[in-house]
Amino acid sequence: MTEQGQPNTGKYIYAVVPACLEWCLDLSGINGGAVYTISEGRVTAVVSDIANDKIRPERRNLAAHLEVLKRLMERMAVLPMRFGIIADSHKVVQDVLSLNQEAFLDQLARVAAKVEMGLRITWDVPNIFDYFVNTHPELRAARDRFLSPERRPTREGKIEVGELFVRLLEEDRDVYTRKVEEVLSPHCFEIKRNTCRNEKEVMNLACLVGRDSQAVFEAAKLFDDNFTVDYNGPWAPHNFVEMDLKFWAGATH
Repeated sequence: MTEQGQPNTGKYIYAVVPACLEWCLDLSGINGGAVYTISEGRVTAVVSDIANDKIRPERRNLAAHLEVLKRLMERMAVLPMRFGIIADSHKVVQDVLSLNQEAFLDQLARVAAKVEMGLRITWDVPNIFDYFVNTHPELRAARDRFLSPERRPTREGKIEVGELFVRLLEEDRDVYTRKVEEVLSPHCFEIKRNTCRNEKEVMNLACLVGRDSQAVFEAAKLFDDNFTVDYNGPWAPHNFVEMDLKFWAGATH
């Protein structure tokens, strides 16, 4: 994979990787475009030509973006760009590589020989509130006091029970997450907590691990049948690329 393409066409950017590498990868990217490289100094952008300055996050486009990242990370350290970054020209890509050279090199060193694994754990129960009532006497007592069939529930009572439920939910999430982190920490370079997306989600962790690590599988031993444990990956290390990039004129991001 070498520098090619039309100099003044739009460049869809998939990732930044180390420069000066002798490698060849026959890949198709967004809209079937040939994937190639643009280098500046010690870093290289992996790109393909694109006619438009915006691209829709349709399934086929997302799949093409992820497939390029997947193939790249089999070979080398990868700094994945988020979906949809397009530069106006070859020169514009070189400019951003030059402006952010040191930041890119620092982050490439951080993720070298590592991949991201996701770990998502959820409560596998029909009704999360009823489950907490049955497992937390404090909530059960509040439910019986404020929401019993023998008395008409008040707005204040509903609010108090709801706030108690939310507090207990967050406390349990933190306890379980700390236990998982204790198990995983010796095997992970970094662990990041992502925001839970719904009430039943216990945790959503991103783990930066060695390429052959099986660390996340150890977490399943901590949970009974009231939980579902979901592993995903390996991925390019999206959650661990932290740069305050200097963006450039002629880029859509």
